[in-house]
Amino acid sequence: MIYNTQRKKLPMPEYGRGIQEMVDYALTLEDREERQCCAQTIVTIMGNMFPHLRDVPDFKHKLWDHLAVMADYKLDIDYPYGDMPKKNAGGKPAPMPYPMKRIRYRHYGALLESLMRKLAEMPEGPEREELTLLTAGQMKRSLENWNRDAMDDDKVAMDLESYTHGAVHLDRERFQTMELLEKEQGGRMVASRPVGRKGRKKN
Repeated sequence: MIYNTQRKKLPMPEYGRGIQEMVDYALTLEDREERQCCAQTIVTIMGNMFPHLRDVPDFKHKLWDHLAVMADYKLDIDYPYGDMPKKNAGGKPAPMPYPMKRIRYRHYGALLESLMRKLAEMPEGPEREELTLLTAGQMKRSLENWNRDAMDDDKVAMDLESYTHGAVHLDRERFQTMELLEKEQGGRMVASRPVGRKGRKKN
């Protein structure tokens, strides 16, 4: 008795040894037309094995590529999608470099830290005030995800000033008003504008 562990390793085990034997037989055919017909039949059988994938884009293209892999790219036929696929064309990609950024407080993350640095570079004005409130809101949510007990307006204000080296200060009264508006808007962050004398209603 011959066990599968003693046989040749299958390049694509998901199709089984029966399909691999068909591919090996196609490689022995000397007549090109007969070889082409055999390859077409093999691809049809391969597709029938996975009927739920027929609507997947490029499904047929992938089947022909898999046929080339099982034939070790030695099957001389007319591929319907151009030239024969090249060996190792779909090989293992090179590993992506992982960004090694030093984050002072990891619960805020690199994006928030870069945003706070941007705040420190912005000139004073309404735009920076609005962005400061929105940044503080995101900082508070990050604190809540990390440790609910640490979620505090004073902590947010201190961290914001520390990150910007004292260049940016949080208007806590406006920040609290913004949070109330956020709850009224169903969780949508809205920066409030201070109500001046002109905005006050006359009695």
